Amino acid sequence: MIGTTRRRWLAAAGVAALATAGWLGGCSVFRNEYTFSQSQLQAALEKKFPFNKRYMELFDIQLANPQLMLDATRNRVTVAFDATIDNRLFFRQPLTGRFALDSALRYDQPTRSLVLQDPEVKQFDVQGLPSQFSRQLNALGGILSEQLLQGYPLYTFKPEQLRLAGTNVEPGTITVLPDGINVKINRP
Repeated sequence: MIGTTRRRWLAAAGVAALATAGWLGGCSVFRNEYTFSQSQLQAALEKKFPFNKRYMELFDIQLANPQLMLDATRNRVTVAFDATIDNRLFFRQPLTGRFALDSALRYDQPTRSLVLQDPEVKQFDVQGLPSQFSRQLNALGGILSEQLLQGYPLYTFKPEQLRLAGTNVEPGTITVLPDGINVKINRP
């Protein structure tokens, strides 16, 4: 009788230990990488828009409706936006169009974010733009990407995502995948 009870107890303890190990293995405490799907990143990006900025006290710029595209072969992302540019001195009504930039990613420790690194204009099409302003608008697109969107956060980590066994950790290698982004965590 004692042998059967002991075997049942040991079996129950073994099952509990396996369940606990499985639960702990699934917790972020033991993670050494994160993979974010394109839809997770798209949802995080949408929360940060619309983006409104006044440039040189002349142009009011609004970027809205971001669309994230992943380029795994080049380890880069493309973000396209609806763009509105307003300048009452030059235009009777705001100009609208599509703006897209191509960018690498890096980790920014002060903000705990994956941010755009060295973004470059890929597309800047504005409807109804008078031809005499096309050169200035293209220059404005370059300024938008280089100055205003450099370091713009794509995803911000929660503090608990950057803790490993009670120690703060930092993201390391960032890899753009066909359907997401993988971030390795550097171990202390």
